[in-house]
Amino acid sequence: MATRCCLLIGNSRWHWAEQKEGAWHFSHAEPDLDRLESLGGSLLAWAAVGPLPLVVELNPIRQLALNHVPLNALPPWLGIDRALGGWGALRRAQDSGKAGRGLLVADAGTVLSLTRVTGDGDFAGGQLVAGLRLQLAAMAHGTKDLNDPGVGPLGCERFPVKTSEAMRRGAIQALLGILLEAQRETKLPIWLCGGDAPLLMEGLRERGSEVFYYPDLVLEGMVDAQARISRGQGL
Repeated sequence: MATRCCLLIGNSRWHWAEQKEGAWHFSHAEPDLDRLESLGGSLLAWAAVGPLPLVVELNPIRQLALNHVPLNALPPWLGIDRALGGWGALRRAQDSGKAGRGLLVADAGTVLSLTRVTGDGDFAGGQLVAGLRLQLAAMAHGTKDLNDPGVGPLGCERFPVKTSEAMRRGAIQALLGILLEAQRETKLPIWLCGGDAPLLMEGLRERGSEVFYYPDLVLEGMVDAQARISRGQGL
């Protein structure tokens, strides 16, 4: 029996949800055209915020769009990943009685996107900032003497001596500052996901932030949206 899949094409990686033995499993990898081509009809749904593959044609009927995401007041230019993350977080907050006045979804990927959702399910704006890798690359590109150190583990020093560690620490502090200031202004919990989320978790908790870590929140929202479509509720 073919594996049932959903695919989100990101800016730098492809994000997969696979259903195996009744449970969904999530993975994140480099673009894989061979894998995509082998799926055929088992690709239940797909969406994209990054470049589409040129040599494999994706079925447009299977594409998830904003009208498939049951949040209110979604602007037509919003990235589908932000809509799915907001929907996924709201559903889980409602199920656990934590929706309250709303929430902030922080997706720490290529771009750190911060999306505000009200307790009634309205999209209420957000913020965008260069993510960790983009910040490091920008420092290296815009200067003569700095080299991109790549993403690596953070040491214990708040003010490192080594330049590479100082770049990483500074970029992480910048991202933490954005999240903490948004939380101070809104008094809302942060629902954190994305590839760089583990690097931010410790700093948020050290500062007493109310944060819920769901590493695959966007894919979980995608699975939820696909399930609504299959039940005839998604249009």
